[in-house]
Amino acid sequence: MSYPMFGKVLIANRGEIALRVHRACQEMGIRTVAVHSTADATAMHVRLADESVCIGPPAARDSYLNVAAILSAATITGADAVHPGYGFLSENARFAEMVEAHGLKFIGPSPDHIRMMGDKIAAKDAMRRLDVPLVPGSMGALDTFEEARAVAEQVKYPVLIKAAAGGGGRGMKVARSADELEEAWRVARGEAKAAFGDDSVYLEKYLDRPRHIELQVLADTHGNVVHFGERDCSLQRRHQKLVEEAGSPVLTGAERDALGARVTAGLSKLGYRNAGTLEFLWQDGQFAFIEMNTRLQVEHPVTEMVCGIDLVKEQIRIAAGEPLGYTQADIAFSGHAIECRITAEDPDTFAPSPGRVNTYHAPGGLGVRVDSALYSGYTVPPHYDSLVAKLVVHAPSRREAIGRMRRALSEMVVAGIRTTLPLHQAVMDDPEFQSGDYTIHWLERFVAARQG
Repeated sequence: MSYPMFGKVLIANRGEIALRVHRACQEMGIRTVAVHSTADATAMHVRLADESVCIGPPAARDSYLNVAAILSAATITGADAVHPGYGFLSENARFAEMVEAHGLKFIGPSPDHIRMMGDKIAAKDAMRRLDVPLVPGSMGALDTFEEARAVAEQVKYPVLIKAAAGGGGRGMKVARSADELEEAWRVARGEAKAAFGDDSVYLEKYLDRPRHIELQVLADTHGNVVHFGERDCSLQRRHQKLVEEAGSPVLTGAERDALGARVTAGLSKLGYRNAGTLEFLWQDGQFAFIEMNTRLQVEHPVTEMVCGIDLVKEQIRIAAGEPLGYTQADIAFSGHAIECRITAEDPDTFAPSPGRVNTYHAPGGLGVRVDSALYSGYTVPPHYDSLVAKLVVHAPSRREAIGRMRRALSEMVVAGIRTTLPLHQAVMDDPEFQSGDYTIHWLERFVAARQG
């Protein structure tokens, strides 16, 4: 296959996702530029890239969030395009605009769509117009507590106050009765202002036992939009995902197809391009849109495993103006995949555990994939997200995938630091998880029971 693509791509990220993008570029014959902080001078993505540029000291604000330094690195190395990975600047519309203003291609959605979906109220309004199902709640931001109280009485308690510019669970508070609403309103606005510089909030009906289901999409610049099925990301702690599955143990093929048809039709009308993920709550057979991520997701490997399509390569092809080259009917789903996010944290207290990795051994065998930038002798820095590896397995059935994951977890060795490997082993051994009978609240209770 020929790739009439870019000559050189700068990867504006670090760790396993920077390495993931590098590998896709290498297979396509594209040279890569790694950017790094001084703390990441010996990181694997730096060691393997064709070129590397130091862009600042350890603090992310001075390096991986330093737009001027990243654009300077792209200019001096002669890069044609920038891939943002996930996190950092990946959903920063201003960064995407500046990349393109400097004559480079941004490997992602348009700045307008990044900006639209980054505002949860604007995103919900867009999905409402596109006939995508929503959680009942306010039509937009709430200016006064009296407005919040009126909406809460309409949708009935419990309700959820959410930051319009939020993410990661910040600026989210539940009110289970009218007596709790004012305090939830006050705290959510305060958290939103502190975290995002914007105290705008809205209100939704709080679903008490939902699952977190997301749909992966790709759209080219020729009007073609396809989806790659769902991922079940319900195993979360403090709104952070720990385990993901593709597909979901509770969805039928008909439910997947119906949701996918509505979403792809809507995004086609919107003129969306590149990769995106729409996140939903699912309860009692009903979907409700909560947000859209305008980037590659951490958990994209489980989708790749069941569909056999390299999503990063597709992102690059789309950014270069290539059509998808296939239709929805061409996408087949095979077997079941599970991903465990391994973090450098104590498995019981979740206290951070950076430090030197004395020994690293990745599991292998049929249907096992490890996305990680670890190596023996590497020092995990304390300055960034604690994710150090993604262990992914694929098998013909969910039962076999769980068995394969249990085996792979038992083989994996990360010595010298504490990791969440024991927690993932305990989850895989649990009968309720094995039955697929869990919601977004299940893991919190499971962790609490382990802690006694």
